[in-house]
Amino acid sequence: MPRSRFLDNARTLAPVLGSTARAVAADLVARVRPGAAAPESSVDVPAPTGVDEYARHVHAQRAIPASVADVVELVTDLDRAHEWLTLHLSWRGERPARIETGAEFTQQIKLMDIPAQARWTVARAGEDGFELRGTGPMGITVGLWCTVVPDGTGAAVRLDGALDGSPVRGPVGLTAVRSVEVALSESLAAIDAIVGGSATLRVPDEPVLHERTGTLLDPTTPVLVGVGQLVQRTPDLESPREPVELSVAALRSAAEDAGARIDLLASADMVYAVPSASWTYGSQAGRVAELVGATEARTVQTSPYGGDGAQLAVNDAAQQVVDGHAQVVLVSGAEAGATVAALQSKGREPQWQRQEEGAAPDRVIGIDRPANNSAETSAGIGAPIFVYALLESALRGAAGADADEHQKRIAELWARASEVAAGNPYAWDPTARSADEIGNPSPDNRRVSDPYTKLMCANLQVDLAAGVIVMSAAAAQAAGVDQDKWVFLHAGASATDEWFVSERADLASSPAIKAAAGAALGHAGITPADLGPVDLYSCFPAAVQLGAAAVGLPWDDPSRPLSVTGGLTFAGGPGNSYGLHAVATMVPQLRENPDEYGLSSSLGWYATKHALGVYSGRPPAQRFAHLKPVFDRPPARPALTELEGTAVVEAVTVPYQRSGEPEAVVVSAIKPTGERVLLRREDPADIELLTSTDPLRREIRIEADRVVLGAEDRLELPPPPPAKVRTERVDDSILVVTLDRPKVKNAIDRDMALALERAVDDAEADDTVRVIVLTGADNTFCAGMDLAGANRGEVPVTDRRGPLGLTAEPPVKPTIAAVEGHALAGGFELALCADLVVAAENSEFGLPEAKRGLLAAAGGLWRTAVRLPRAVALELALVADAVPATRLAELGLVNRVVAPGTALDEALDLARRIAANAPLSVSVGKQIIDAAPTWGPEEGFQKQSEMASPVVLSDDAREGVAAFAEKRAPRWTGR
Repeated sequence: MPRSRFLDNARTLAPVLGSTARAVAADLVARVRPGAAAPESSVDVPAPTGVDEYARHVHAQRAIPASVADVVELVTDLDRAHEWLTLHLSWRGERPARIETGAEFTQQIKLMDIPAQARWTVARAGEDGFELRGTGPMGITVGLWCTVVPDGTGAAVRLDGALDGSPVRGPVGLTAVRSVEVALSESLAAIDAIVGGSATLRVPDEPVLHERTGTLLDPTTPVLVGVGQLVQRTPDLESPREPVELSVAALRSAAEDAGARIDLLASADMVYAVPSASWTYGSQAGRVAELVGATEARTVQTSPYGGDGAQLAVNDAAQQVVDGHAQVVLVSGAEAGATVAALQSKGREPQWQRQEEGAAPDRVIGIDRPANNSAETSAGIGAPIFVYALLESALRGAAGADADEHQKRIAELWARASEVAAGNPYAWDPTARSADEIGNPSPDNRRVSDPYTKLMCANLQVDLAAGVIVMSAAAAQAAGVDQDKWVFLHAGASATDEWFVSERADLASSPAIKAAAGAALGHAGITPADLGPVDLYSCFPAAVQLGAAAVGLPWDDPSRPLSVTGGLTFAGGPGNSYGLHAVATMVPQLRENPDEYGLSSSLGWYATKHALGVYSGRPPAQRFAHLKPVFDRPPARPALTELEGTAVVEAVTVPYQRSGEPEAVVVSAIKPTGERVLLRREDPADIELLTSTDPLRREIRIEADRVVLGAEDRLELPPPPPAKVRTERVDDSILVVTLDRPKVKNAIDRDMALALERAVDDAEADDTVRVIVLTGADNTFCAGMDLAGANRGEVPVTDRRGPLGLTAEPPVKPTIAAVEGHALAGGFELALCADLVVAAENSEFGLPEAKRGLLAAAGGLWRTAVRLPRAVALELALVADAVPATRLAELGLVNRVVAPGTALDEALDLARRIAANAPLSVSVGKQIIDAAPTWGPEEGFQKQSEMASPVVLSDDAREGVAAFAEKRAPRWTGR
């Protein structure tokens, strides 16, 4: 055999031999379900002529309640092959419309879940079926027969498949032919469903022509095909409807909107739910799936609390479609808060379903942590109204605006939103109101927390539901959804700000929204000026202002609406799921104006966690991606509750009792050293002082337990303390993480461990970051744990990544340690978490814990024992002296020894070379090397083959070979 052909066969068969048995077994479990046995035929259909010419032959037969003519009409129509022939993936080149004797065509088929090209010749086609003969890869010959004969009032259909050639005469042939047998049985079931009128969705793996623009779409392009909303302004207390019932009603409206020729809801392979706040379900998604008949669908929920969940769910659903994990996805959310309130007003409680203990979705997405730290709790700002009122004050302070003028502007913003709601048939309160009516307190519009009145707050006491159906373009086309219904999700993005509000560097900006919006708009190839309909999350006016500034839009321009629904006050604030209403409202607008781009944003807690999406009726220029961008996080401010000395007032709010009397004044002030102090003052004299004048940006101090304000001069806010961990993006694909406490040789305290964990989490979440480089500031790497801090009880252990914020769960992505100076104790343990180590020739590594009565229990002892000779590991642990980098390089622990001051440069050179390689190859190669020590000799090759198969068969593998042949740089996609 020629060497090139041998290598081709080896490359193809090596992964196949290792993985096919497992893949086919998984297929059988997934596809052949109890009770799905084929109806037996009373007719014994004989094997067709020619099958005995092949080494491997299988068949399947089924009774079909349809005429012979109807079955033959279906199976000979090549335009419908994807609907019934489960071997079919796509077509290659030109093909006839029907199977006719003598015709030739090329088809991409699936053998053992591996794509293979079959070149067919139609040997025979007639009123009783067809016979196809063809060739496949590596000299394989293939045959496919369909024989249809009368069977009582219906038809008996027999499908035969045959394989021959040297690759299938060996052991792999048994697995190959078994996969064909399963496919034939599935194909008969599909024929039965189609001609019987209960067709299931069969999706071809081939490009889809977008007729309006002439764009050829990737089959996995995500499209929103149906949207539905429900508003129940008058609760039915005789038969109160629970949230999942409302969700199902909204999804049925979405399915009706899509107008598919099949039942999209029952066909769903994934069901998402945004959890209800008015009734708690263990698996809300599971209950919705059950009610719509999607009994085999995988279920996903967003985290229990957070308005970001709606857009986050849509983003995640679209990514599942792009990645080929789903074809039809349902997303829904609902609240029955008005029904609950009405029942409770009559002394009743809802008697809705309580699921079995332990009920849970298959997956939960999103972040959920305690909303407040101790300083915020102490100041009494444990509810959104108080926090957003404080943010509103900070925004006014940053703008240098007069209090009355600012109140007028935010009231006008809300008045414009009410006008939008007045034209929204699904708005809870479709009433247009004036700015005076909204901004001025009245008996029906009480003060809540200055500067907010009731009509500036989200209205949670609503009965609202929304549903969205996301499909692949290929599935939407196969299901018969009119392309005029399609709206494309061009990009999604999500990010979080500093979790606790009191620790944010600036209350008047959102770096996370700015990063997410920049990433999404950039991916879509547009700017803020290109946007048509926009819906910025609008629980309170501060949220809109933060979002508008971060996206790059004016917030007080009457000609630039920032809501398509009317916002959470007037359209309604249905718990976590408002964002679905924004999307469901925007989709029809983009259908009407398909060349426009829309943006919808959602946020959770106190403008803490964010998600947004960019939509259009125009096809995307590049594949959808759910982006999670790394961005430069400002340093956190320590939060205090006692003021010693002076500070500058950043923000003030006054919470009011229902009677209209102020109950306290809450002040956020910044000390000269950068800490934030939260003060809650309840003394009437302090309240009078801080409300009778404008205290923003003035000096504040406490004297004799009374608030004292300084001169009326406007002061700048002091900057936050320097960051203990810095990040820097290099060449887009590399993130440099720098430990920066040089005064203590970069020793790690609790805050630094949290910052390191977050930096690594950010890098892991951002798919554009390919390599992490970890280094230390001021020519030293890290002296380990800050013992002084630990002695104060500030132990540097995080909840997930553990000791030092890293060592219990090192990064999955390739990580390089660039070491200058000392890497001792925990510093050495951090370096041991890296995949590669670059060290200055004068640097030293060691585990001196024994000298302090401690142990290197953050992974140091274990990892040195694994990676170094036993005697060397024992010397490090028992003698506890430092070892020079040159010695560890000789032992293989250090990859490069370089001149002092150049470790980072060399690490970046290595990182660039890694980032230039195919992402899948790098990722799986690292996984194999990490897992290999746990494999026995007899299983190692098999496991390696199983893991390597997706890489060898990937788009990037084909691209790499093509780029080499064409003498050009490869263009990796990670697929």
